[in-house]
Amino acid sequence: MGTRQIDITPVSSPLRAAFAISRGAKTSAETVQVRVQQGGATGWGECVPYARYGETTATVTAAIEAMRDAIEGGLTRDELQIRMPAGAARCAVDCALWDLEAKLSGTPVWQLAGLPEPRAVETAVTVSLDTPDAMAAAAGAIQGRLLKLKLGGADDLKRIEAVHLARPDARLIVDANEGLVAAEFPAISRAAADLGVVLLEQPFPAGKDEALERRPGPVAICADESAHTSDHVQDLARRYDAVNVKLDKTGGLTEALAMVRAARATGLGVMVGCMVAGSISMAPALLLAGLCDAADLDGPLWLKADVPNGLTYRDGWIDPPSALLWG
Repeated sequence: MGTRQIDITPVSSPLRAAFAISRGAKTSAETVQVRVQQGGATGWGECVPYARYGETTATVTAAIEAMRDAIEGGLTRDELQIRMPAGAARCAVDCALWDLEAKLSGTPVWQLAGLPEPRAVETAVTVSLDTPDAMAAAAGAIQGRLLKLKLGGADDLKRIEAVHLARPDARLIVDANEGLVAAEFPAISRAAADLGVVLLEQPFPAGKDEALERRPGPVAICADESAHTSDHVQDLARRYDAVNVKLDKTGGLTEALAMVRAARATGLGVMVGCMVAGSISMAPALLLAGLCDAADLDGPLWLKADVPNGLTYRDGWIDPPSALLWG
């Protein structure tokens, strides 16, 4: 089948507008792309280093570089799960190996992984953290009917109210990224359902979310920063109703599949999510959507320019990835 060669490339992609959450704002998507070549085929993977967990493009590149000999020597996906920890670096390599296997075998990833055949998927479209009026205006310009509002400060309830007034037809996911003001949480919980909210995501910091063991209100609570791999699922079920599965945290599609199945077995709802990145990052996650209750995969919409043969977005829906892109 021939020898393998891996290429590791940090990529900086300018955004159409600043993307703001409770921890700060960004104006570019910083990713690491991995290309694995073998037998005339090329497998692609991409990851977003998580600054919150001390990851940078430099540390991720170094972690993958340290595995070069093993990867080029024929490391399998199963071996990869043992040799590298969960996180962005493993994600890029894992996804590249899935793509490579699909291209070498002529069998698409969804079949290799035992997933449902891909179809168009509704995605949440993010409204970046801003003033209530600015978020209402942004929501009014979005054509999709599933919106994700970034919260994290005073006036969060006003933000939700303003967006609901601007888009009464929309279902809302509200995401505090661990930054919700504790004093506002009871009021937001009580009012959420009447304001079109269907999911409250990570209101409090991971490890400091004991209050969620008494989950108030009718709206489901979803773990994001608290949820990493399948090992965490059993504990999360005590405090959350759902988990947001992100491949950059799980360390790729392999562990993401395990986490989705573990969550389902525990009775948790599942959303598949993303960081701000291009279509190479979204494509593996998009294949998981058939097993999930919701998808939040709008990353490429924030980029000034996506990769060639990128995903097609239409009114809040995503078409399945082309074989020319991934998988």
